[in-house]
Amino acid sequence: MRFLPLTESDRAAMLAAVGVPSVESLFAEVPVNAPPLALPDHQGELEVSRALTAMAARNLNAATAPCFLGCGVYRRHTPAAVDAMIQRGEFLTAYTPYQPEISQGTLQYLFEFQTQVALITGMEVANASMYDGATACAEAVAMACRITGRKRVMLSGNLHPHYRAVTATTARYFGGELDKLPPDPIGIEDLIGRIHGDTACVVVQNPGFFGHLKDYSALATACHEVGALLVVAVTDPVSLGLVVPPGDMGADIVVGEGQGLAGPMSFGGPGLGLFATRERFVRQIPGRLVGETVDVDGRRGWVLTLATREQHIRREKATSNICTNSGLMALTFTIHLALLGETGFARLAQINHVAAVTLARRLAQVRGVRVVPSTYFNEFAVTLPKSAKVVADGLAARGILGGVPASRFYPQFPELEDVLLVAATETNTAVDMDMLVHALEDML
Repeated sequence: MRFLPLTESDRAAMLAAVGVPSVESLFAEVPVNAPPLALPDHQGELEVSRALTAMAARNLNAATAPCFLGCGVYRRHTPAAVDAMIQRGEFLTAYTPYQPEISQGTLQYLFEFQTQVALITGMEVANASMYDGATACAEAVAMACRITGRKRVMLSGNLHPHYRAVTATTARYFGGELDKLPPDPIGIEDLIGRIHGDTACVVVQNPGFFGHLKDYSALATACHEVGALLVVAVTDPVSLGLVVPPGDMGADIVVGEGQGLAGPMSFGGPGLGLFATRERFVRQIPGRLVGETVDVDGRRGWVLTLATREQHIRREKATSNICTNSGLMALTFTIHLALLGETGFARLAQINHVAAVTLARRLAQVRGVRVVPSTYFNEFAVTLPKSAKVVADGLAARGILGGVPASRFYPQFPELEDVLLVAATETNTAVDMDMLVHALEDML
């Protein structure tokens, strides 16, 4: 018998909610006699491959061009050993970890992933990942509102605009009231003075969107004095190899993006959402947690210990409707970080910081370029004597991905028109920096 999930009354109710009289009305915008699209006729596999390859070649490849892009997605070197190990059948399986007897490899690496995230963030417990940093941030805000019983949320002007946008979208559905501070390229916003007794949480980013590194210990204390929580977002996981972790500053929830250790830039995805918190909040954590146990023979094993998702429990009891974790990305992150080890992780972070300091000093010598004063990790802001978008486009025309104009994220703030965000990683060579500096000197 054919499966019919919806009855006629179901369809009528859905159409009424949408506000259209029939299913056909949903497609009324498509003309009945619409002309055919200007697409080429069918071709063979080889011809299609050539055509798509030619189209792809029109992109400026971040893997081969000098690349100083950042803003939450970073170009990094992934050792060949990582690519080899993530394909091993002990870890990479086609099945989700609901049946532990056939998913021990998956469960073990997720357990190790949780351990690594808790260690580098300075927290006590971490989940088995989320979709990306932005969704993790939104989930943290929802969790803080559940814990405190409050709805007012303060979002720092140094929080990534994408994180702010996703949080705002999600907050509409649990009644969150957002106090979104304006962008703060100078790093002087007063957060402590804005905290009130009805504040559920304050969300900051470290390093900030404009590169600022800050000690949020005093902010954490101020939050706790009124019963609010501090949420810290980290868009570059490598920074945690050198910077004081948010947990040591008193953060209650730490979220972040793991892409920097989990895969290439790939035009902005896929991502890997990091989520860690204090053990006392474990029952409110979204997603799922893998725990260690022993089998009937006393052998070490792993199981799903906690799963508070809509997929597993009643909707009114669930903490999140996120349906899965970023398994492959979490595996890549885990193997990469394990290969680096503690010493290698710290060394990688140091290389990134040295590269950024070197680049900032060189850019500061270019006439018309001013490095915005700040303490930074591997990303910082500069102001230019003309539109940053015009400069970035001009650099791209010369084969250089020279940075990201702040105006792409904040077109409604004309005062950011001349701000360019520049990042340096271990992949940037002295030759790359020469090309950027010389091109700017010529253009400005």
